[in-house]
Amino acid sequence: MTAVREATPENRYGRSTDRRTDRQLKIVGSVLGVLLLGVVAWIGYDYVSGQGISAEVIKRQVVSDQRVDVHLEVRKDKDAKGYCTLRAQHEDGNDVARKDFRFDERTDRIDRVLTLRTTSRATSVELLGCTVDDGASR
Repeated sequence: MTAVREATPENRYGRSTDRRTDRQLKIVGSVLGVLLLGVVAWIGYDYVSGQGISAEVIKRQVVSDQRVDVHLEVRKDKDAKGYCTLRAQHEDGNDVARKDFRFDERTDRIDRVLTLRTTSRATSVELLGCTVDDGASR
């Protein structure tokens, strides 16, 4: 004759349900999740609030073999002072101009057309970066 079993053998098919262990794992997971979210938020806030000057080259126009006009848009804190560095290159990749432009106006947005004097015909203009006077580069 065959014997009929009502329950499965203990620990044969994985862990038994231990509510206390499951609850502790949920608490630990929640705490680690909140800590990770806090670190990501802190890094994001620090990055956004640390942007002293940011700029963008809107367009450029090669006027001649010795000159390039660049339309630069600068966004900054109202009281921030600093400079942005522009570089013009020839088609072979050599630099033909490099210049720093200061921005000391007490406004938060500046649109300006700047002129770069070049040593030969420029084919590209690049914004290398902007620096706040306290030394923080962006």
